[in-house]
Amino acid sequence: MNDIPSVLKGKRAALCSLGCKVNAYETQAVRKMLEDKGAFIVSDDEDADIYVINTCSVTGIADKKSRQSVHHAMKLNEKALIVVTGCYAQAVGNAAFEDDDRVIVIGSNQKDGIVEAIENWFGEHRNATIVSDLFTDRKYMDLSIDGFNDKTRAFIKVEDGCDQFCTYCIIPYVRGRVRSRSTEDAIAEIRGLAGAGYKEVVLTGIHLSSYGREDYDRKAGFVHGPLLRLIQETAAVPGIERVRLGSLEPRIITKEFAEELAGIKEFCPQFHLSLQNGCNSVLKRMNRHYTIEEYAERTEVLRKTFDRPAITTDVIAGFPGETDEEFENSIANLERIGFAKMHVFRYSKRKGTPAAAMKDQVLPQVSAERSDRLISLDARMHAAYLGSFVGQKEKILVERILSADGKVFAKGLTTRYADVEAVVSGHAPEVNSITEVRCESVSDEGVILGTLL
Repeated sequence: MNDIPSVLKGKRAALCSLGCKVNAYETQAVRKMLEDKGAFIVSDDEDADIYVINTCSVTGIADKKSRQSVHHAMKLNEKALIVVTGCYAQAVGNAAFEDDDRVIVIGSNQKDGIVEAIENWFGEHRNATIVSDLFTDRKYMDLSIDGFNDKTRAFIKVEDGCDQFCTYCIIPYVRGRVRSRSTEDAIAEIRGLAGAGYKEVVLTGIHLSSYGREDYDRKAGFVHGPLLRLIQETAAVPGIERVRLGSLEPRIITKEFAEELAGIKEFCPQFHLSLQNGCNSVLKRMNRHYTIEEYAERTEVLRKTFDRPAITTDVIAGFPGETDEEFENSIANLERIGFAKMHVFRYSKRKGTPAAAMKDQVLPQVSAERSDRLISLDARMHAAYLGSFVGQKEKILVERILSADGKVFAKGLTTRYADVEAVVSGHAPEVNSITEVRCESVSDEGVILGTLL
């Protein structure tokens, strides 16, 4: 049976990934499955026989981009098969595509069955909808990668789902409950990536702080043991020189956890700690389970343990019922804590979430004004953080070599996820090498400028 060629052999396939790093990993895994069947991968802007769109649904804008990507693919080739998967597909099922027999809809936890669904479509030319109930489907989806196209860093998915049910968030409904990958399986994949030359890996998940939590008493709160073990074993893989983490809940940050991380030389001191708002009354309505004072305490733990850790966060502007007084309180607390970077989002009403039914929805123009103020605050804090490295030496993982105005530049990231462009005076370093630079200034675009040492 294995000698029978797949109907996908020679087919042109294009993939589009929207949203988070978890989606990026899953798209890469689908790419590998298609290539293993003999498909030829092309750009998502080219003519193809198959288009796979891995959608996002975290905001209304994400929904819109997902629909636009599907319609764009449909126009590129009117006879192509369109595979719509991911969070938006999980949310809408076939409701938006039931009249088009070119479309296959695959839910968030069925991406491991995409190739079979595509082969069936080409064999029988019939459409399909494969979307499970994520509150009963508790399996961890078995996917794997052996590389990461066009990137020097590899994202490694180790967890799926979320049990937090923040009042504004649709993710638990489109990703399901917490499910963790075995440490042994993750490490085996990381060993393969290290063997392929990758020096940096990013451990990611929908709710990474809950990694391994299924094996612990839920009433005990957050337990960092399984995640810490995974980080330690990842750092011990020969060839891995950098380990970075995806988004974390602030409650996982303890003095013990921080000190353990500081003892891992491969660990990158970049912490994306989800906050969402700087006012306690708003945090309570969001069902965030911590106060701004507790959050600030966790950031101080990090600053006492690491030299200038990059602490980044997400902030929502215009959550339902947010008063002018609450917003002013929030923005004052955000400035007091100080961040290397804030990702600012306007509140987006998600159908079926408690926040969508709350009274006193904030007017769009008010949300826009608040968003602008938050973005302005972020720009000031980001520039100040980057400026703290001027005159210092930093190591970058080289991602690209650029030429401009008769000069050669090495472009890469520091361990704290700062963008650097360094002038090369001698031989240019190799892409995917780690090299030292002297930081000399910060550009208006938020890039550290310097010289390769």
